[in-house]
Amino acid sequence: MSNQKDLLYSDLLGKISDFSFDESVASVFPDMIKRSVPGYGAIISMIGMMAGRYVKRDSNCYDLGCSLGATTLAMRKQINQQGCRIIAVDNSDAMVDRCKKIVEDDSSQVPVEVICRDIQDVEINNASIVVLNFTLQFIDPEKRQGIINKIYKGMLPGGILVISEKLSYQDKDIQNLFIDMHHEFKKAHGYSDLEISQKRTALEEVLIPEDIETHKKRILKAGFSSCDVWFQCFNFASLLALK
Repeated sequence: MSNQKDLLYSDLLGKISDFSFDESVASVFPDMIKRSVPGYGAIISMIGMMAGRYVKRDSNCYDLGCSLGATTLAMRKQINQQGCRIIAVDNSDAMVDRCKKIVEDDSSQVPVEVICRDIQDVEINNASIVVLNFTLQFIDPEKRQGIINKIYKGMLPGGILVISEKLSYQDKDIQNLFIDMHHEFKKAHGYSDLEISQKRTALEEVLIPEDIETHKKRILKAGFSSCDVWFQCFNFASLLALK
């Protein structure tokens, strides 16, 4: 499946609609995410390595908010235990349709089930790894604790939760610095000031970031024994929690 260049916000738009993971976004998503999220490739490959270390025999692995399945494929290549399967979930029909085709074309042997569903409606059972890769930030903050609680209850002892998110900061100087550095990153990858501004407007009411302390408190409140940041670049980070 060919990957198109992200030009969705390259022309001046009269009205900027809220960002959604529709067919137009799905068609350019690999280019968009690579040029928008610092360290995305490293996060994906390292999650694969974590799966190789932590996934247990005869267990389930969840990629919640799987988009086109990059995390699913990274885990699939590294899992070396028998009887495992990956459940990849996304609520976008466009993403799921494309993800299914990508998984079909992949030669790895671990079974994958790709489901179109809201992650709030997915049961978590017998899980040794659960990944929320830039997913929680798109969910109503009031519903986030319930999701983490449900994940904890459905995980095996010794399992891991990986949460990658865009962050906010209480310190306004740090907040503004990281926003500026993120915009510089996007410019260095070919986005114009117009594209950056228009996409930021589109995401304003859709992507609600939180600070690290809020994420950690939520994770520990759910019952996880420990949690910390394992990767960060500017205002993007990934946390690892152990049950």
